[in-house]
Amino acid sequence: MEDLNEQMIKTQLIPRGISDKRVLDAIRKVKRHLFVTKAFQDTAYFDHPLPIGEGQTISQPYMVAWMTELLNLKGTEKVLEIGTGSGYQTAVLSELAKHVFTIERIETLSINAQKILNDLNYKNISFKIGDGTEGWQNEAPFDRILITAGSPVVPAPLLKQLSEGGKLLIPLGERFAQNLTMVEKKDGKMTTKELGACVFVPLIGRHAV
Repeated sequence: MEDLNEQMIKTQLIPRGISDKRVLDAIRKVKRHLFVTKAFQDTAYFDHPLPIGEGQTISQPYMVAWMTELLNLKGTEKVLEIGTGSGYQTAVLSELAKHVFTIERIETLSINAQKILNDLNYKNISFKIGDGTEGWQNEAPFDRILITAGSPVVPAPLLKQLSEGGKLLIPLGERFAQNLTMVEKKDGKMTTKELGACVFVPLIGRHAV
């Protein structure tokens, strides 16, 4: 699997523009096959999403790398992740940030991700089961917020929980037509920038409509 991971980096990520050494090293360290069921481990390093149960998916490796690179993490940040899923993106973030707070609405997925990440000895991750669109008020503000599901709007509570100078990344749009969008808070005001087309599973929650 080591060779497949390295091959994925060299043939899928670097040629498509992923250049941040810290991001590439994190992808290199986090083994994607550990976050999928045995039935899909042989294809874990192919460049496409894979099912993880409960109608959810683990994102394609390129998308994970791209979104992570866009966050421009330096190692000092508090990151809020909406949608723990398999825990793969969570692990990559935890390699690059000071602490990751991750929320998953589906209990079985959260419990499974917690077990995998605990077995891998990650210490800088906090887990919560619940409505991710509510955010994590008790731990706010966050320097970075990553939403790993598509929504027609940016949930208002997440904007409020973004720190000054912070960045929020979200697939924004309709069910099958989303645009990866960066929201930045500067002087208390929000600026947005569309970065490219994407398709994610729907964000479900009180503030996602």
